[in-house]
Amino acid sequence: MELLGGATVVLLVCIACLLSFAAWKGRSGKGKMPPGPAPLPILGNLLQVKPSNLAKTLQKLSEEYGPVFTVHLGSDPVVVLHGYDVVKEALVDRADEFAARGHMPIGDRANNGLGIVFSNNELWLQVRRFSLTTLRNFGMGKRSIEERIQEESDYLLEEINKTKGTAFDPTFMLSCAVSNVICSIVFGKRYDYKDKKFLALMDNMNNIFEMMNSRWGQEKGRPNSSFHMKNLITSAFDLFIAGTETTSTTVRYGLLLLLKYPKIQEKIQEEIDQVVGRSRKPCVADRTQMPYTDAVVHEIQRFISLIPLALPHTVTKDTSFRDYVIPKGTTIFPVLTSVLHDSKEFPNPHEFNPEHFLNKNGSFKKSEFFMPFSAGKRICPGEGLARMEIFLLIATILQNFTLKSVVNPQELNITPTLSGTGNVPPAYQLCAVPR
Repeated sequence: MELLGGATVVLLVCIACLLSFAAWKGRSGKGKMPPGPAPLPILGNLLQVKPSNLAKTLQKLSEEYGPVFTVHLGSDPVVVLHGYDVVKEALVDRADEFAARGHMPIGDRANNGLGIVFSNNELWLQVRRFSLTTLRNFGMGKRSIEERIQEESDYLLEEINKTKGTAFDPTFMLSCAVSNVICSIVFGKRYDYKDKKFLALMDNMNNIFEMMNSRWGQEKGRPNSSFHMKNLITSAFDLFIAGTETTSTTVRYGLLLLLKYPKIQEKIQEEIDQVVGRSRKPCVADRTQMPYTDAVVHEIQRFISLIPLALPHTVTKDTSFRDYVIPKGTTIFPVLTSVLHDSKEFPNPHEFNPEHFLNKNGSFKKSEFFMPFSAGKRICPGEGLARMEIFLLIATILQNFTLKSVVNPQELNITPTLSGTGNVPPAYQLCAVPR
């Protein structure tokens, strides 16, 4: 009886696999869904797609199935866009069709579809427009926010000075510094790095709800408006999370790379001494006179590919794309790493090399492949602020300190701690020696 029962289970599994394979064959091909590996019942392609190294797995699949292909994460099909041409075609050339945010469980749980990052349709349009306008009014891209960053960099330098050249992990300091810039915009004040409220905010972003000290215009007479308190708080939460973690992680990863390559650090310091000197703070206007430093900042963002897959998109109606039809509601993964690590645009893309953004005469070289903030209608609304912070923080730190590794630089591990959604640098310590 046990043998008979086991045979029945095997038979049922085989039938399920055959049915799944037949359904998959019927859905993919020209004029249908893009091709891809055959999914298993329930599991889909989870045995082939490794969540711990999603970008590399998807690259291998693109070599087999082309730049547009389908993978099944569980029972849900996901269309993957791999390479500059298809990513640009979808996100930029056909931005309206691919602008909707794809389904993310964390977004549903944390934000309930509110805010900027996970919302869609008119609600997203209104809140994004309001956020950009508000940030501009606060001075994003203007001198006032530059001054806020410069002011915060003074406090950061104080904290680094307290280490007196001994080894420390820069994670906490950098997070505090970057968070304080957002605090000064959203809350109208900065916080001491030992302030209990600030520490609680750093530990648990939910404290954002308690720390909001003013009620932004709640329009009670318009029940369908996006400008209700819960949505505005969620939008502030989005700005805080996006404006803290991504920027501070980029700077932290950047400092690790400069420890690994001390000669690059020396060249930045030579340029700082030549253009800025030691008597004043670096400013955004210096960037055009500092092509090498600018190239290093760009190369840091390109090399680390912080958000390898961007955040998912979706299509709101059946959409013809290339030779295929993508059904309404299908999740789209535009693989940003495939653009940032394109070997034709960036020779030896897995090597950290500022020459990727320099012309032969030493001037800065722009690249359309530089998409760390994504592209099109869903490009990060804080791009201008983040780029300003990364440049100013790195330039200010190197103006005042030489960073030394606690181990032989050749032994430093710069491989990211991989996850499905973000590349985080491995933990490390450094010594900051005053110049």
